[in-house]
Amino acid sequence: MEFQKLIRARRSIRGYKPEMVPEEVLRRILEAGRLAPTAANRQPFQLIVVTDASTRKQLKEVYDRDWFYSAPVVLVGCVEPAKAWQRADGFNAAEVDISIVMDHVILAAADEGLGSCWICNFDEGKVKEILGIPPGVRVIAMTPLGFPAAEPRPFERKSLDELIRRERW
Repeated sequence: MEFQKLIRARRSIRGYKPEMVPEEVLRRILEAGRLAPTAANRQPFQLIVVTDASTRKQLKEVYDRDWFYSAPVVLVGCVEPAKAWQRADGFNAAEVDISIVMDHVILAAADEGLGSCWICNFDEGKVKEILGIPPGVRVIAMTPLGFPAAEPRPFERKSLDELIRRERW
């Protein structure tokens, strides 16, 4: 899909068909995440691909929405802050890095005709427990992936004039 059409077509999907995502499609989506830029090219991220039905059902404990764990795939975006680039003032780019990765993944999914929904409202400790994520690794975002079961809700965005400043605040 042409990029401008893609970013206008992408929506948060909250209903998925049970049909499995073909492995070659999933690999293209994951490859888009792998190619995402990270600060100083440190690549301090890991994506966990959850397809097992019982594991996805366990994720209800961390985000209690049926549509979330009923998607055939859940991607979990993790980052190791100790491996991320850090600015002189202490700013750590880990969360920015995984956010760019997840954005690439979500746009690639839309390009493949799949739905996704950025999720960051979850119990991180419980996710780490369920998925065996070691100490020192942060879970920043998750997204279900699958074929949409219904049309997405309409959405609104602020105008450019409300969001853009030129030269100074």
